[in-house]
Amino acid sequence: MASRYTQGLLGPRRTEHAVYADHLGALSLPIGDDGVVVGNDAEGRPQVVGFHHPSPYDVVLIGGLWTAQVLALRLAGAGARVAVETGRAQVWTNLVQAAGAGQECITLYDVGRVPPMGPTVSSPVLIVRDCGMRPPRGRVASMPWQSVLTLLPYLSPVAPRLLRGASLVGIQRVSPDEAQQIGRVMQLPQQEVEALSTLGDGVTLWCTRRERQYALTQPTDAESGLLGTPRRLD
Repeated sequence: MASRYTQGLLGPRRTEHAVYADHLGALSLPIGDDGVVVGNDAEGRPQVVGFHHPSPYDVVLIGGLWTAQVLALRLAGAGARVAVETGRAQVWTNLVQAAGAGQECITLYDVGRVPPMGPTVSSPVLIVRDCGMRPPRGRVASMPWQSVLTLLPYLSPVAPRLLRGASLVGIQRVSPDEAQQIGRVMQLPQQEVEALSTLGDGVTLWCTRRERQYALTQPTDAESGLLGTPRRLD
């Protein structure tokens, strides 16, 4: 059934193609025109996350800088403008210079200094908040076509509030105690809670309160040349 976002769009006129019903399972159609591949699942299938929506979209990543930087690169490569709010600009400078290629697709701002970005459907924005364990309330919030990714290296007193308000949560390896706290907030099954303290570098559990999917982020040659190999600790 066509959604209200696709009604009225006509594609090229072509002859029809027929596929037997029992062949449909062989088709793989990773749909996500505004998304990026965050990694592969256990069967090696790419996992795509759409970060830009016609409504506010907040993402919390409890994990390492490496993963946040890979996501920033991939969103910039997909056409988004990326604003990084950080108190440690030195760890982002090389990435910004490499990603720009003469254009400011990723820009750095001091904490609390991100200006209004003017997002539109044709010019979406990702704001990465790399503001430590206790990020202050953002001066610029999520809005239509502007998503906010908050990076938390570990669980902190403000984390439960951020998790409860997030549209999507990414969790990398944490301590058993942290895993129990996250499990209560995100309503995770006990087996998932126990797994969180054993995750390998580059593995993230992306979840909402209804859906969960592990993804292993594998860097491209360009990403590994710039950022190195996957790592949980900075």
